[in-house]
Amino acid sequence: MDRMFRVLGFWTLAIGLMALAGDFIPMALIFFAQTAIFVLLGYMKLTERAYILIFWGYMIVSFVGFTYWSFFRLTV
Repeated sequence: MDRMFRVLGFWTLAIGLMALAGDFIPMALIFFAQTAIFVLLGYMKLTERAYILIFWGYMIVSFVGFTYWSFFRLTV
């Protein structure tokens, strides 16, 4: 399971670099921060249950944040 967090770190790094190339600086910084967190978690050697709980917590926070932003902060 620890390798999966390193894979997530790789993909968030790729997305961050693409955002940086497209001049989306705040988005790139968010994804670079996620990359650092995922790679750090990937080398912590936690139990599989801990990794799953951390991942579910991450998913809940990201989905709630995205929903909040798209409904209340995004102007159409």
